[in-house]
Amino acid sequence: MKKVSLAILVSLTALTGAAYAQDNGVMMSTDPAKAADVEQRAQDLQAKQEAMESKSSMSGMHHKAMPHHKKAAKADSSE
Repeated sequence: MKKVSLAILVSLTALTGAAYAQDNGVMMSTDPAKAADVEQRAQDLQAKQEAMESKSSMSGMHHKAMPHHKKAAKADSSE
């Protein structure tokens, strides 16, 4: 009985996942205004990403690598 219940549960889970994937699929449109809107938003997102990348690379250029200080050698006690 447990094997049958497990098989039914797995099947229902798979069916639920398949149904969810179909609801959120790619939508097609032949409307040129919608296509232009999508292209404009994609270009805006790309410009924002490039601006963020250049900003983060510029902030990294301001930090100079400082040499690490070596610990002072201990004074010899034989003097």
